[in-house]
Amino acid sequence: MADEKIKSPKIQATEQMKQLITEYYIDAKTTKLPEGSHKPICWITSGGPVEFLIAADVIPIYPENHGAMCGAARIAPGLAEVAEKMGFSRDLCSYARADIGGALTESGAIPGGLPKPDFLLCCNNICGTVVKWYEELARIFDVPMFLFDTPFIHVEKPEHATEYVRQQCLELVKFLEERTGSGFSLERFAEVAMLSVEAVDLWKGVLATAESRPSPFTCFDAFIHMAPIVTLRGTQKVVDYYKLLKKEMEDRVAQGVGAVHDEKYRLIWDNIPIWYEMRNLGNLFAENRACLVADTYTTAWAVDIRIEDPLTSMADAYTKVYLNISIDIMLEQLVELMERYEADGLVMHSNRSCKPYSLGQYDLSRAVAERTGKPSLIIEADMTDSRVYSEAQTRERVEAFIESL
Repeated sequence: MADEKIKSPKIQATEQMKQLITEYYIDAKTTKLPEGSHKPICWITSGGPVEFLIAADVIPIYPENHGAMCGAARIAPGLAEVAEKMGFSRDLCSYARADIGGALTESGAIPGGLPKPDFLLCCNNICGTVVKWYEELARIFDVPMFLFDTPFIHVEKPEHATEYVRQQCLELVKFLEERTGSGFSLERFAEVAMLSVEAVDLWKGVLATAESRPSPFTCFDAFIHMAPIVTLRGTQKVVDYYKLLKKEMEDRVAQGVGAVHDEKYRLIWDNIPIWYEMRNLGNLFAENRACLVADTYTTAWAVDIRIEDPLTSMADAYTKVYLNISIDIMLEQLVELMERYEADGLVMHSNRSCKPYSLGQYDLSRAVAERTGKPSLIIEADMTDSRVYSEAQTRERVEAFIESL
């Protein structure tokens, strides 16, 4: 272990990102006020097709993002306990428990809690839990819910699956017209789709700079800077932001500036971050000259959308996200990441809250070792519920793993 802590260089674009997200929440919290924007609010799952909401001039709100913020602020366990006292099991996703607790108490990482929704958009491409979670929210707020259903991909995606989801895109358009009282402009949707494509390409470019040695940023940085691509994909502000971030990362590459001082080991992260422990984990790996150069989480929003046929393209893209595929396809993608970023090992977060992400990790670990010859470390934790996490045990296992490299 290193004898001294050397701070990672600060990403200058972070302040612009904070300002962008702050303005977004201010707009959402004030839209119902007399001087507000008077836009409808829709709560949407992280894997949902937000472009339709942006085109319909609807403000998208992400309970999962808020859950991550509550986790980072270390207030998620208290909110989860509210839901648990109502009878929700501790085995349920901690995002859902914290969100339900926050909705009932009008509290959380955002003062006064999240702004109340006018309707809900639930896409089940990330897990089945979100369906029951959003049904509960629909009852709490007494608002309608649109379920955007994506068939699971076992081996290859059949063509009829794309058409099935494409038809739901058209049904979603009708739903939005009914809820907003306005016609849906296909021209406006095309503009949003173009901005979404540009933002995604820029985000891919940001992630690609980590192929350099040393890497200009870590996956812990990516976890923070993914917020705009998830929340406001399809807006000019997000395009402008990622141009700024990409330029800064490219400048770092040109100057040989690494996120980790004297980078020696390059690792891949699998699963959702441990939000309340990100800083400590980032420092721990950096002290041991290990850089987490890529992950399976932030790449989920690097989807491919074709401008010439955005409806079909989005139907295809939203069906193929990382959690909607079989373990065999996950293995291929993990191996591709390991090879692309020349990783020395794999770090897997066995996430108590996210069963679809965590089930099969031991099999994946063995398969990756067989294919690449690279070892894996499995950390047991929860993405926001710190009650099931041991910092001492994790530190010991991380240091032993890096020493074995």
